[in-house]
Amino acid sequence: MGLLTNKMEREELKPGDHIYTYRAIFAYSHHGIFVGGSKVVHFRPEHNPMESSSSSISSSSSDDICSIFPDCGFRQPDSGVVLSCLDCFLKNGSLYGFEYGVSPSVFLTKVRGGTCTTAQPDPTDSVIHRAMYLLQNGFGNYDIFKNNCEDFALYCKTGLLIMDKLGGVGRSGQASSIVGAPLAALLSSPFKLLIPSPIGVATVTAGMYCMSRYATDIGVRSDVIKVSVEDLALNLDLKTIEQGGEEEEEDSDTDYVR
Repeated sequence: MGLLTNKMEREELKPGDHIYTYRAIFAYSHHGIFVGGSKVVHFRPEHNPMESSSSSISSSSSDDICSIFPDCGFRQPDSGVVLSCLDCFLKNGSLYGFEYGVSPSVFLTKVRGGTCTTAQPDPTDSVIHRAMYLLQNGFGNYDIFKNNCEDFALYCKTGLLIMDKLGGVGRSGQASSIVGAPLAALLSSPFKLLIPSPIGVATVTAGMYCMSRYATDIGVRSDVIKVSVEDLALNLDLKTIEQGGEEEEEDSDTDYVR
């Protein structure tokens, strides 16, 4: 792995590695944690919400069925955390390794978000424990901006969570890039009056984009805390109970009006 690409070979993989692959012709990347034995734990939107809760192995289509590993595709009911074999995770895509503990200068040279962080990773045993624990207990509802596959992998590697996730984006570098690009273009627009050269305006925009990404990196921001995976799972359960209670109250109010 280097400045230009984080591409890696399968022989380089080690348990606890945060890996990713690109989907839809590099339109976005999908992240997961390699846990060894050619298996990856990753987070994705739930499929087939109406399926029977008695089945712990689900697949949204025949493409998800693996003929090599019987447990490939395992997930708990109503959970988006999935155990897949490496081949099914990659789906014929290339393998990339997410970098941790990079310097600010290296981070800023990475034009595309979702490839590295300045945060330091935790020991391998802790990373795998979190991934396997969340496989059994879930990681909440999938949200492309606040709780996506990269957020899942980042939490497994660092144990860090944002204290207030109601405002702004999550830990994901991809989400920061999506928000940061138009924001940088908007903020740099006044400079068009001061900088006549298109190249100068582009340079200012690129600089603002990189700085917006850097400011939202979990290794830099001050609103992150270390949360044990057991406490995280407990909080997720409590939120689910509260949401269920609110829905029941809404239903009863509706019945009363009727």
